[in-house]
Amino acid sequence: MNDSPLPFFASGTDPGASFHDLLRRVAPEAAPSTSALSAAMPEILHGTTVVAIRFGGGVVMAGDRRATAGMAIASRRIEKVFPADDFSGIAIAGAAGPAVEMVRLFQTQLEHYEKIEGEQLTLEGKANQLALLVRTNLPAAMQGFVVVPLFAGFDHRRDRGRVFSFDVTGGKYEETDFQTNGSGGVHARNWIKAKWSEDLTRDGTVDLALRALFAAADEDAATGGPDLVRRIFPTVAVIDGGGYSPVPADEIATRAEAALGGREEGAGL
Repeated sequence: MNDSPLPFFASGTDPGASFHDLLRRVAPEAAPSTSALSAAMPEILHGTTVVAIRFGGGVVMAGDRRATAGMAIASRRIEKVFPADDFSGIAIAGAAGPAVEMVRLFQTQLEHYEKIEGEQLTLEGKANQLALLVRTNLPAAMQGFVVVPLFAGFDHRRDRGRVFSFDVTGGKYEETDFQTNGSGGVHARNWIKAKWSEDLTRDGTVDLALRALFAAADEDAATGGPDLVRRIFPTVAVIDGGGYSPVPADEIATRAEAALGGREEGAGL
């Protein structure tokens, strides 16, 4: 008799490589559902601006820390950049609750696939899996719970960083060099477009990501700027051949303060 709380599979029964499908089969009550959503919902938390920028050795992902609920600031310390696995990351913008749930399901899906198949998905395959999760969220998006992430990682087959964006229907698009998302995304993208170059270093790309977020905060009320009093700064991660690595908070603080001290280099900075 099986007393384990884990699902039991008879010999010869394949649980499959999709954790989402497995969850719907063995525990449908735990799977993401949109049946209880209503068009008349209270204000929900929204994450705002995130960026992903490719450089010669990999990719930098960054996000501001503000979440809004209507016209109010709901949180000043929300995290928007997460590791997907050892060599990829995901940055979220949109409805915060469903977005965090999507991140957790995506992380579990990648881990589940590796355990079942005995190998990791390619970076392209990981992006395809995330596209399926975004598409699954479409009914909720139609009711205002829009989640549109950025995905980036280091592709060992091509020996370079790659950046992917998505639309609300699950459409997946590879970006050549960089992409932004969220309410301040257009302002951040304009700054990156003016400053990006092929020879950017890791440090130069981190600085560019910070300056882009600061520029977005100058123009977009929903994007949080650096808070020197509360010591709140953007979340930044570097993904290269060595894997996913969060940039330490003290390094971000030093670079942010240096950027704020160089206002003569650009409007609002």
